[in-house]
Amino acid sequence: MKARVHVMLKDGVLDPQGEAVRHALHGLGFDGVGGVRQGKVIELDLAEGTGEETVRDMCEKLLANTVIESYRIELI
Repeated sequence: MKARVHVMLKDGVLDPQGEAVRHALHGLGFDGVGGVRQGKVIELDLAEGTGEETVRDMCEKLLANTVIESYRIELI
């Protein structure tokens, strides 16, 4: 079983990497991009029977800084 965790900065938290990507896209002629938010995707190979609650615990304890980041779990 696999789980995919999508981690993004919460709204209102400055995203300097996203801003750098937006600036670079503008420099390449992509003027229609108003904003960019950059996040991360973590894919986990899990033992059978590992539940979403366990993955949530992983996120709360290590995978996401819940003060400034939100996350979404996708079991695949």
